[in-house]
Amino acid sequence: MPGFFKSRIMKYLLTCFFLFIFLTLLGQNRETSSLIKTGQQIPSFTFNDLEGNVKSIEDLKGKVIMISFFATWCGPCLRKLPYLQTEIYNKYKNHPNFELLIFGREHSQEEVEKFRRQKGYTFPILGDPKRMVYSKFANSLIPRSFIIDRTGKVIYSSIGFDDEDFDKLKIVLAEELKLSGFVNTDRFREKVSDISMQQPRLSM
Repeated sequence: MPGFFKSRIMKYLLTCFFLFIFLTLLGQNRETSSLIKTGQQIPSFTFNDLEGNVKSIEDLKGKVIMISFFATWCGPCLRKLPYLQTEIYNKYKNHPNFELLIFGREHSQEEVEKFRRQKGYTFPILGDPKRMVYSKFANSLIPRSFIIDRTGKVIYSSIGFDDEDFDKLKIVLAEELKLSGFVNTDRFREKVSDISMQQPRLSM
């Protein structure tokens, strides 16, 4: 076999090897980085609202809560935020039993408010400059989203962003809010029963 082809084959095999190692480590990191899993109770924490008042997550018990973590420098986060605006906030902002909490990891309130105005988002964004809230849920990887039911139990969590995962999130949320006819519940059961083999895009 000519040396040229041997070299090409070796490069291909090395690429496959390192890709396998990367995906294996990424999968392990996804598992070990999560501190809260589906089925567990949401951890107790406090946060500052837009007026600077200290609020407790317990104040929202009885509502369906969606919590999302992002950073302004995170590419997958920037792709996800427009969907949170159009597919979540715009649809449910007036729902009496729904609350959306979006935290800017390692960002001050001033930073996230400036970012929100620049991007034209209308949903509120809360600063989490010292990871005080984020550290209750994970130790690395963003974006992250959690859906909490009325009893305070985590019923859905995701890391990264891709269309299929976001579709699942929307369906779980609609089901929990009991929006009959809003989604195809058969499609929900089929999709949630399958484990996606895709690796969502995420940042450390």
